[in-house]
Amino acid sequence: GELAVKIIHTPGHTPGSICLWVNEVLFTGDTLFVGYCGRTDSPGGSSEALYESLFHKIAEFPDETRIYPGHNYGKRPVSTIGYEKSTNPYYQCGSREEFVELRTRGV
Repeated sequence: GELAVKIIHTPGHTPGSICLWVNEVLFTGDTLFVGYCGRTDSPGGSSEALYESLFHKIAEFPDETRIYPGHNYGKRPVSTIGYEKSTNPYYQCGSREEFVELRTRGV
C-alpha cells in the first residue's frame, strides 16, 4: 500500500525542525512535547520562530489531532492539539513577547 506523509517545516528548536503528518497523526519531534515545547538554545534555535511554528502551523490542525513527540514522554506519551492548547503553558501565552520570555526563562 501507499502511505502519504506531509512534511511541515517548524523551525524554532533548530532552523531545520520538522513535523510529520501521517494518517491524521502529527509527529512533532522536538517542536512540541506533552506539556511543554522544544528548547531554543541550540545553535540556530529561535523562540520567535518556535512561536510562529506552534501558533501558526501546529495550532491550525484540528483539536482532535493526536501528537507524538520525539522523546521526553513523561506520564503521557501522546496528547492532542486541543489538550495542548488548553493545558500547555506555552499555548497560554497571550502574545509572542510573553511566549519568548517564558521560553527564554526555560520554564
